[in-house]
Amino acid sequence: MYYTVNGARYWYEIHGKGYPLIMLHGFTGSSATWSNFIKNWQEGLQIITVDLPGHGKTRTRYPKTMEECCEDLKDLFDYLGLDEFHLLGYSMGGRTALSFAMIYPKMISSLILESASPGLATEEERKKRTLKDEALAKKLEEEGIEAFVDFWENIPLFQSQKNLPKEVQQEIRHERLSQKVRGLAQSLRYMGTGSQPSWWDRLDQFEKPILLFAGEYDDKFISINKLIEGHLQGDLQDGGLIVCENSGHAIHVEQPEFFGRMVQTCVFGAELYKRIRKEEE
Repeated sequence: MYYTVNGARYWYEIHGKGYPLIMLHGFTGSSATWSNFIKNWQEGLQIITVDLPGHGKTRTRYPKTMEECCEDLKDLFDYLGLDEFHLLGYSMGGRTALSFAMIYPKMISSLILESASPGLATEEERKKRTLKDEALAKKLEEEGIEAFVDFWENIPLFQSQKNLPKEVQQEIRHERLSQKVRGLAQSLRYMGTGSQPSWWDRLDQFEKPILLFAGEYDDKFISINKLIEGHLQGDLQDGGLIVCENSGHAIHVEQPEFFGRMVQTCVFGAELYKRIRKEEE
């Protein structure tokens, strides 16, 4: 289904009934990223997926910054009648989920971040990353989507995916190849790690349950998420940092059974804890 707001036409899907869980995909992904999770773990959940700007079926008249994207998502969730929900994001979608939670914390029941970051802490780091993202955007525009996907699936971040069954690797490649050059380039330029706000100094203000995922082979994001965990003051019941064994960046693909169980534990645990607190009040 489509929802039009602020010069953008967002594609979203709704699956199942139960506690609302919003799921946001990573760079070069789409709602299709979560098809396996939806098939196996939707019991008791109303899963809502959204194609982020520059990805999947979503189309925008002009590029969206991270803050503008979050504002659009808020409008969509209001339209769907969602006052409060569980929010999950992977990689770029994790940065988007965390950004949304920082801007609209009252709407969050629990926050689940898979291989995500709060952005970069210093202006110098942001400038360097912006230059790298601009180089990637130009590579896309000059060489085309297939050459870019050939490059992207071979970066060190995704090396552990080489051990996945061939049919799973082909599904991931097909999803990446289905993207548009213009959309991905705009995403890199306007919603990249260097372009988004840094949330490091706001993490200690977040008071909702939060679950952090990092893969055993993903040293960079283990370090980042240990720092995130150290900043958090929120309720870590059924949350905190989980380092997933035998996995790299994409835990939902590399260890789907473990990922699904942990997500359900976080969501249902947060709902139970919320109910207990209401009864105590």
